[in-house]
Amino acid sequence: MTNLSCLPENTGLFFNGAFQDGDGLLTSINPATGEMLMEVSGASAEIVNRAIIQASNTQPAWAKADVRERVSCVRKFIDAIEANAQDLATLDSLDTGNPYQGMQIDVKISLAVMDLFAGLAPEIKGESFPGPGDRINFSVREPLGVVARIVPFNHPFMFACIKSVAPLIAGNAVIIKPSEHTPLSALRIAEIAGNFFPPGIFNILNGGRETGSALAQHPKVRNVSLVGSVPTGRAVLADASCAVKSVLLELGGKNPLVICPEVDIDFAIATAVKGMNLSWTAGQSCGSTSRLLVHESIYKDVVEGVTESFRGLTLGIPSDHETEMGCLTTKPHFEKVREYLDIGLSEGAKMTTGGIPKNMPHPDGYFIRPTLFSDVSPSMRVANEEIFGPILSVLPWSKNDQVIDIANSVDFGLTAGILSNDINQALRMSKEIQAGYVWINNSSDHYPGVPFGGFKDSGLGREECLEEMLAYTQLKAINIHLR
Repeated sequence: MTNLSCLPENTGLFFNGAFQDGDGLLTSINPATGEMLMEVSGASAEIVNRAIIQASNTQPAWAKADVRERVSCVRKFIDAIEANAQDLATLDSLDTGNPYQGMQIDVKISLAVMDLFAGLAPEIKGESFPGPGDRINFSVREPLGVVARIVPFNHPFMFACIKSVAPLIAGNAVIIKPSEHTPLSALRIAEIAGNFFPPGIFNILNGGRETGSALAQHPKVRNVSLVGSVPTGRAVLADASCAVKSVLLELGGKNPLVICPEVDIDFAIATAVKGMNLSWTAGQSCGSTSRLLVHESIYKDVVEGVTESFRGLTLGIPSDHETEMGCLTTKPHFEKVREYLDIGLSEGAKMTTGGIPKNMPHPDGYFIRPTLFSDVSPSMRVANEEIFGPILSVLPWSKNDQVIDIANSVDFGLTAGILSNDINQALRMSKEIQAGYVWINNSSDHYPGVPFGGFKDSGLGREECLEEMLAYTQLKAINIHLR
């Protein structure tokens, strides 16, 4: 029987400093077992409006507070998250299907990024500008007001933390809308840390499409940000156009990992497996390098090695601390990924390993084994469409111009990786590949302070860096005439 002691005690919505009743219910399911975890409240458009009005009434006082006072509140928030991190990791492993070991990565990233933003607080500053001797020109940065951050199902605890801190330090009121599929850890965060801020400054509104749309459309929400799919990003853009506001989008990816000739085969295999984030999110990561572009001279060796590594990964119940790889998060998404197994075969790709496991860790779980398709051509759907699951497509190449064309042939441009012993080749490729974040001789790692975001359909803006914090401010120019 699953240990449910980490579940939140409150099932309502958290706004104006308290848990309050909502409209309708969201059911949280353990995707590894089919077991219902709990039901929580959702926010209707009317409740969203009420929460926004209350937040907008209290935000000006928060903005006027000394930035050191805001940082002090955030530091208490960070300490509370760290003290409860293991329970939050367990809760997300139950709610998402991500393995507990993978959620330890989320703990480390959350604490590191929150600490980064707390340290960057003095950088919320303006500039001075030259002018005539009797004039002084300078600028200051002021908060936007109320901002909404819509976060996805794959990292609910981590995103609820790191997407809150930058706008809070900048002086904004924040409303977090978790995914309707994984609503639990945000409620637990509100229980342990929500009241470190004045009422109305930190808010959690669970809900579905109606809730997100109401937040994006509301004229008093001055910025809406999303981590999610491209179709959801387009919907947020359309909703946000009801008023003039800024938008921050971190969207999908179909990311290439280019393996050049003469690279050590074992290193190439290990990096390709690492880039799929299988032990982190079962491949449900927008940054996964799910297109492996391998030089024809080592193609056969890499395919065989990755196939063997994939076969060696053990699936298990995510909350088990020994599990290497968990399951997909929802049944609809499981069905979508399973459909791509059939699509790849129907297009003529060869499945060297993977598919639906014969012996499920649990008969009602959404498990798919790490899957590798070889003999993939750039025109195939499995080479072009974001699958967001444990499916890796391997494509051969022979010339540098050819591999750059393949890498840039999709509408996405989030991440890319290049494995090469030739630094000139690697740097030239990094300049030519259309992606916002490029690893050379590495994959998957994030470094706090390094801008993360995409080109093309993969998004707008940058996160995990100073630019993210400044995106939650607006510049005001001030001119003084000395008399």
